[in-house]
Amino acid sequence: MARQQTPADDKMVPVTILTGFLGSGKTTLLNRILKEDHGHRIAVIENEFGEVGVDNEIIETGDEQIVEMNNGCICCTVRGDLIRILGDLKSKRDTGALKFDRVVIETTGMADPGPVAQTFFTDEEIGNYYLLDSIITVVDAKHAPKQLDDFHEAQEQVGFADRILLSKTDLAKEEETELLIKRIKKMNPRAPITKVHFGDTPLDEVLDIRGFNLNAILSLEPDFLTDVAHQHHDQVESFVFRSEKPFDGAKLEQFLSGMIQVYGPDLLRYKGVLWMKGNPRRVVFQGVHMMMGGDMGKPWEKSAKKQSVLVFIGKQLPKDLFIAGLEECLAK
Repeated sequence: MARQQTPADDKMVPVTILTGFLGSGKTTLLNRILKEDHGHRIAVIENEFGEVGVDNEIIETGDEQIVEMNNGCICCTVRGDLIRILGDLKSKRDTGALKFDRVVIETTGMADPGPVAQTFFTDEEIGNYYLLDSIITVVDAKHAPKQLDDFHEAQEQVGFADRILLSKTDLAKEEETELLIKRIKKMNPRAPITKVHFGDTPLDEVLDIRGFNLNAILSLEPDFLTDVAHQHHDQVESFVFRSEKPFDGAKLEQFLSGMIQVYGPDLLRYKGVLWMKGNPRRVVFQGVHMMMGGDMGKPWEKSAKKQSVLVFIGKQLPKDLFIAGLEECLAK
């Protein structure tokens, strides 16, 4: 397995990816982050071309520029490659030309956040300097049911999320909101859902939540809902594998490597805590599309119930094939 980021180096710059479908309210949330006197020095990379910019007085969309504001936030619009933009910010930070201690990337409303997340695993210099903290998805409670029906990008934004902020609940009926929450939990059982109003979200629910961080995941107990009542079949679905028997490490790696070669493009996120035969520590495992990695978690306590729990989130995955293959990887 390829080595992924760990929190060992506190000098790494945490990055939050803020996504959500057109009109969901993520720009309102970002505006609040930009304007509030929060004491954080944040570099914001914004690529809302074709939509209303964060603030027309701050950003003239279409020209790449970096503007420092009085609350310590730095805004830059994106034209071109994200790796280049992050590299430029790194250079300016290293030379003292810019001062920031975290980055927020806002994706365009029609974007699949997958390629943005993969940036931190494909480029070694970027991956060693920036720590992908989490993917935050803003979901419009009023319009999301139809958006999830009509646009695969909306489904992928939910599938990739480490945390979901549900906006505009005041415009939707309570029973409609509850059905939407059940639907979202079925698509992505591992992302906590918080209702928000006009971007009024405590920053500690957006920043430094370590949703993507391997060592921070010490247990994984998703509330997997069944018998959800709706008349559609979402492309993005999830399933959970659990076992109270240890895995054979070699068999598991061979099986997952093969499955990822075939189904990687449709695997949005997969994550788990594994009991490996002969290993006194938990193995924390995760992947995005065709990139996976593992790291050592905390030791198994004598009183702990040893088990493996894996969550797979993807598009029309062959659940039975995955489950049967994982069963074959358990130690005899």
